[in-house]
Amino acid sequence: MTKRLWFAAVLVVFPVAGAADAAVTILGDGYARKCYEAAEFNRAGRTAFADCNLALKQDALSSSERAATHVNRGILFMQGRDYANAIADYDTALGIDDDLAEAYINKGIAVLHRGGSETLAVDLLSRGIALTPSRLEIALYARGVAYEKLGRAREAYLDYREAAALKPDWPEPAQELTRFKVIE
Repeated sequence: MTKRLWFAAVLVVFPVAGAADAAVTILGDGYARKCYEAAEFNRAGRTAFADCNLALKQDALSSSERAATHVNRGILFMQGRDYANAIADYDTALGIDDDLAEAYINKGIAVLHRGGSETLAVDLLSRGIALTPSRLEIALYARGVAYEKLGRAREAYLDYREAAALKPDWPEPAQELTRFKVIE
């Protein structure tokens, strides 16, 4: 006799992981580093955008640093809820490096925030997960949100559970798991 596990969410809430959690590290001390720090530490503002723009115009960036700077500026756009410009920056980054996990993950999160394209968000997040992002738990959590919006409770539960296991001190995945009841 095979056991089937059914997963049911008891409350529908769709928070999405913070965008800054998937910033791409830039070393050194130029404008690109300042752009990274603004994205990483949630410091969006005119100065942060100016630093990102100057990095893209004036810094002698490698292609990976240029792609990372686009991701980081995209994060700043997301912090301001400007999802169209954020997605444009992630697309530019992917045009430079189509194996940049954080670009797929952040684009997936932006698509979720924009709404209406949960299937695309799952595809983007899954691609980012397959490329082993620096913060896998963020990608899993966001994909869990997308799965739940699609009514795929089992997949959502599994992603939330894995995110919680990867980062036990992060409260969001653990809170999401409390809404599920596993029925054997």
